[in-house]
Amino acid sequence: MLLVLAGGSGFLGTAWRDHLAREGHEVVRLVRGDALSASESQWDPYAGQVDREVIERADVVACLSGAPLAHWPWTASYKRTFVDSRVATTRTLAEAVASSDRKPAFLAQGGVAGYGDKGDAVLTEDAPIDADTFMGGVVRAWEAAAEPAAGAGARTVVMRTSVVLDRRGGPVKLLLPVFKLGLGGPVGSGDQYFATISLRDWVRAATFLATNDTCRGAYNLTGPGATTNADFGRVFGRRLHRPAVVPVPAFALNTLAGTVSSELLNSTRVEPARLLAEGFDFEHPTVDARLAAALSSDVPA
Repeated sequence: MLLVLAGGSGFLGTAWRDHLAREGHEVVRLVRGDALSASESQWDPYAGQVDREVIERADVVACLSGAPLAHWPWTASYKRTFVDSRVATTRTLAEAVASSDRKPAFLAQGGVAGYGDKGDAVLTEDAPIDADTFMGGVVRAWEAAAEPAAGAGARTVVMRTSVVLDRRGGPVKLLLPVFKLGLGGPVGSGDQYFATISLRDWVRAATFLATNDTCRGAYNLTGPGATTNADFGRVFGRRLHRPAVVPVPAFALNTLAGTVSSELLNSTRVEPARLLAEGFDFEHPTVDARLAAALSSDVPA
């Protein structure tokens, strides 16, 4: 498989490229600067420019681009950057796929935060996106940007990704020093459901979706059996042999993160219904297994 990848230098993109290389696939990474090797291709997503010859050669085109959620302060300007970095990149690639002769498969990144705060209701891919919240609006616009590819007949997959766990990036990297000091604990009430997936299972699931011709539409990339935020904290602390009882007040998160504090305060009990139905086998099916893998330097991505 030849996969053309946007966002290939980030936390997920780097791990996925390494995994694909071990599986014998070829990856061409889209870069904003000069292409320095045959494995890179220059593009300008905001100008709608991408090398059409590269798209024609691809079996799969994938977009993981997006400004980070972990940012402070969340100004109006950064909110626009956060949205545009997802929508413009996805739309440029979707339109390039749509106008190509070969019509490679298109994989677009998304997020489970779009489901909104649904308490203890189990959320599968059939659950609606909550457009009344900031993150719901982001996810709706993000997924709509992929529609040109689907409308042109290309096999299109939206990967609604949950919190990815690995010590080399994402929230585990941020939380690890806090928990090591014994200062970790639940966020807000701790009763909200918190959907997670190991980095190993994320790259395997993304590859599964890229290489299976029958896969199309939205998929929840999350591990089965979402736990509450408090349970996650207790398991994290136990894995590090540290207490996990210091709560992070909701008002502190709201002060620091504003509208995006919903990522940690909302309850999203998301299940990977379609992956399970189509035979995907999770290596880390529980939060304990996911955190064990995340904290181990011996588990390859």
